[in-house]
This record gives sequence, C-alpha cells and structure tokens, in this order.
Amino acid sequence: MIILLTAVFILGYVLIALEHPLKIDKAASALLTGVFCWVILLIGYDYMPAFQGTNGDAHETLNESLFEHLGEIAGILFFLLGAMTIVELVDVHDGFKVITDRISTTNRVTLLWIISWITFFLSAALDNMTTAIIMCALLRRIIKDKENIWFFGGFVILAANAGGAWSPIGDVTTIMLWIGGQVTTLSVIKTLILPSAVSLLTPLLIASYTLRGHIETPKITEKEKKAHAHTTPLERNLMFVLGGLGLLSVPVFKALTHYPPYMGILLAVGLLWYFTEFLHRHKEPEYKQGYSVAAMLHRIDTPSILFFLGILLAVGALNTSGHLRLMATYLNQTFGSIYLINALIGLLSAIVDNVPLVAAAMGMYPISTYAPDHDFWNLLAYCAGTGGSILIIGSAAGVASMSILKIDFLWYLKRISGYGLAGYLAGIGVYYLTH
Repeated sequence: MIILLTAVFILGYVLIALEHPLKIDKAASALLTGVFCWVILLIGYDYMPAFQGTNGDAHETLNESLFEHLGEIAGILFFLLGAMTIVELVDVHDGFKVITDRISTTNRVTLLWIISWITFFLSAALDNMTTAIIMCALLRRIIKDKENIWFFGGFVILAANAGGAWSPIGDVTTIMLWIGGQVTTLSVIKTLILPSAVSLLTPLLIASYTLRGHIETPKITEKEKKAHAHTTPLERNLMFVLGGLGLLSVPVFKALTHYPPYMGILLAVGLLWYFTEFLHRHKEPEYKQGYSVAAMLHRIDTPSILFFLGILLAVGALNTSGHLRLMATYLNQTFGSIYLINALIGLLSAIVDNVPLVAAAMGMYPISTYAPDHDFWNLLAYCAGTGGSILIIGSAAGVASMSILKIDFLWYLKRISGYGLAGYLAGIGVYYLTH
C-alpha cells in the first residue's frame, strides 16, 4: 500500500505535466490524485507507517486528519481567491496604469531586471504568492505575446520565492519557523538576504547573455478604451492605492490579531466591495455591474483553484501516511551534513509542498538539538523557500502564476527550471562560503 500510494501520487504528477499533450485539464488530474490518495489511505490503513501500533478506528482517525488538512488548505485557497479578486478589481479599474505608464523600456533584458527586482523586494514586504499575483497582472498589461509573458512570469516566480525566503513574513515556511522560534527577524534577514539575492542574480546574469531584442506592448482595443472611459483618473488612482493598502494590511492584521492571513484578505475584499459599490452608485447598471466584486469572481480561474485543492490534498495524504516523516528520517540517517539535508529538502519541495516538509523537519529537530538562529534553521528557510522555484507547482507563487498566465508545466520545465536550479545552488554556495 505504501508503494501504491507513492505510485498514484507520481502518476498524478505525470498527468498534470502532460496536460497539453493529453488535452486533459490539470485540475481534473489533481482532484483525482488527491481523492485516490485518501482512498488508498483508508484501504491500507493497517499498513501505513504513521498508524502502526494505534488502536483507533480508521474512519475516525482519517476523518480527523482530513479535516485538519482541509482547514489549512481552505485557508490557502481563500487567501488566493481574495488576493486574485483584489488584483482583478484594481486591473478592471485600470489602476495598474500608475505603474505601467512609468515602465517605458521595451528592451527585454532591462525590463527583466526591473520586473525581477521589484518582485524580489515586494515579496519580502507582502509574501511571495500575493506578489506573484500582482506582478502577473502587470505583465499582462505591458507585454503582448504569450512566449514573453510566460518567460517573464517564470522569472517572477524565481524572484518572488527568492524575496520571500529572507523575510520572516515572505513565505509560509519562513513564517512557520519564525512563529516556532527557530529563527528571529533580524537574524533571518541578515543571514539570508545575500544568498537569496544571489539566487535571483544568477539566473538574471545567465538570461542576460541569451536574451535579445525588444518586447511588443499590447495595443488597447476599442472595447477596452470604451470600458476605461467610464473610470476617471481619480477612481483609477484610488483603486490602486486602496488595493495596495488592502494587500499590505494582511501581514499587519495577522500580527495584531494572530488570525490566519485569509482573514485579513477577506476583510480587505469586504471593505473594497463596499467602497466600489459606493463609488459607482450613480452609474448605469450595465457599467456598474462590470466594476463590482461579483463580476471579478467570474473573471477568476476557478479550475486553477480546484487544481491547487487536489495537489494539496494529495500532499496531505502523504503527510498523514507518514511518508514525509520517513523521508526526513532517511535523509538524517543517510546524510550527516546540514547542507546536504537542507539542499535535498529544497529539491523535494519542488515536487512536494514545502509546508509539510518543513513541519517534518521541525518535528525531527527540536530547538534543544539546534538552537534558534542556528545555521540549520536559516538554511532550511532558504532551501524550502527557493527550492520550489525549480518546478512551477513547487510553490504557491508558481501555482498562482500558473493560474493567471496559464503557463504550461512542461514549458516551465524546459525554459525556466534550469535557471531556478542554478540560482538555488548558487545561493547555497554563497551561504556556505559566508558561514
């Protein structure tokens, strides 16, 4: 049963990767993988490592575990839904014009550096998933052809994950280590900002030698001109500022209330919903409806939300079965070096969600073994944060970008994964040399 669960998980990933050749939506494959993994857990309950020696009822135990995982997954999905709604709301009001009007260059290399470093620092202030959503919305405004949008979107993922790794609020795994006391704010910033910057700088330097030419900017259609005619410059600027404040308020809300981030994003959506209804109250119903939050919910790619649900359910099954803890134990027994262990955890996080991997590492190594701000914890934060960039479904930022820009899994593997791996290894090397 252990082998069967692993085989179903791998098969699911293969079907997701072959979405375009098979012409089967990745959401369908992800949902089937997630459900089948939990069914196998039930059938093979007595053979799973995590349940050996327990006398509890299989249905009761698995139901409790499923509800626990579903609570965590729902938090991520509602956060993603709320953030995408805010970004779409700003976009439909043409609020991003405030930024796009100031980006005048069409040179591919120059633009790539600008977009990447903006993403890097914005991700540290917000978080990598929210930043990826914002920057992908911007890319659709300033770049016309799909190939360039996908390429720049790939670097947004690299930059968002690199920026999130050195900030205590930039990535969910860094937040876990920060709240758990394994890392402290000033230490993680001081220790990881250089390796994280190098992990982005390396692929940028490589790309600078291969990229040539200029990007083509999209032309505004008559339909878009007509739509934007119903928003004033004041309304555009207001929505840009309020949307930005709504996203920036999420970490503040979390720090003040200690509620999960999705509560903060839902608060921001609710307030913006009220504001937009008030803002357009005197307009004709046909135009007012197009600027409402209800209309934005129709614009969001729901199948991608279901795709994320399926993937996280499958990973939750692996975590519940004890597979991830067995993997962590094996790494500990096989490789003595914290650099090798963390490097491999980072590579695994490109395939398996980094949250349960980091949780397993936190369980295996109590603070009595490695003190707060030890190299093990700092390097774990870096590797788990940036390792997910190697595959597009290895991080929340990657999945969000995949949802918005429709980036193909195999295309990312061929065109971006090499950059991600080079940056990841370069960052580990810099950390090793500086410590």
